[in-house]
Amino acid sequence: MKKKTQRERPSARSARLPLNAVRVFEAVATQRSFSAAADALHVTTAAVSMQIKSLEQYLQVRLFRRNRRDVQLSPEGESLLPYVRRGLDELELGFRAVKTARSGALVISVLGSFLQRWLLPRLPAFRETHPKVDLQIRASNAVVDFARDDVHVAIRFGRGSWPRLHAEWLMDEWLVAVCTPALLKRHGRLRGPGDTGDYPLLHSSSEPWDIWLTGNDEGRELWPVTGTVFDDSAAVVHAAEQGQGLALARWSLAADQIAKGQVVLAHPHGLRFARCYYFVCPESYLALPKVIAFREWLAAVAAASPKAPVEATQTSIASSAPRALEQARSR
Repeated sequence: MKKKTQRERPSARSARLPLNAVRVFEAVATQRSFSAAADALHVTTAAVSMQIKSLEQYLQVRLFRRNRRDVQLSPEGESLLPYVRRGLDELELGFRAVKTARSGALVISVLGSFLQRWLLPRLPAFRETHPKVDLQIRASNAVVDFARDDVHVAIRFGRGSWPRLHAEWLMDEWLVAVCTPALLKRHGRLRGPGDTGDYPLLHSSSEPWDIWLTGNDEGRELWPVTGTVFDDSAAVVHAAEQGQGLALARWSLAADQIAKGQVVLAHPHGLRFARCYYFVCPESYLALPKVIAFREWLAAVAAASPKAPVEATQTSIASSAPRALEQARSR
């Protein structure tokens, strides 16, 4: 006589958690409407009401206050919502990690300027060593929502503070003053950070000359009232290559052009940026083979990149800052 195969019972946790009702709760909290939530979930309004009622009975609290125009979260509902959203985000990340573990392209989000000037010239080397890993690269300055965006990894420029994500330092960044050899011959070398000489200045909203003149990197965009201003860090380097003026550029974006002699340093020193480049992704994605391959390659290439000039002293910045700051802002 054959023994009956006993089915494995679900864990006590999954058996008792009203997961469907939790999903409905998040939809109603987002839409602030039972009917709108029903439309978003493709169910009836009655079904939404029933799920919310079952969740309230399970918790023994009221989650919403119904008004004539809309519904509002109760204090208990407000307290619960962040936990629900984090839990759903984690589930989404887990599903996506399993779904894309062995198939599909590696999706990378990266700053457009860094892509153009640093990553793009180096990608053929990755393709040569990892021919089976397809890449889908998206240029964006926006912070990635990994739970909702179809992105595996991001290369970001910041201070490394992205909550609940793996943020791994890649390399520091420096600011250098660059121009064409012809402009340098005409105007001469700068005395140091804090000095801009008589150069026509090219301005970048992300790397304003105020940093060079004061040494203060507050991480905010600044738009001068006069002069040529770019909102793209790569564009200001390109303008300097064309001889349009002196640019304050990120070392990573100008190093290759300096090596080729297309632009030169107007002063041999640079200023260290307060922000750095980071490899960012959810912790759960670190085990994906394609993420491992890209992460290891990226770290090695970043470590082998040309090093920036040494940091100038704060004394040299302060000595000529007041006069130079006024001159720069007026040009």
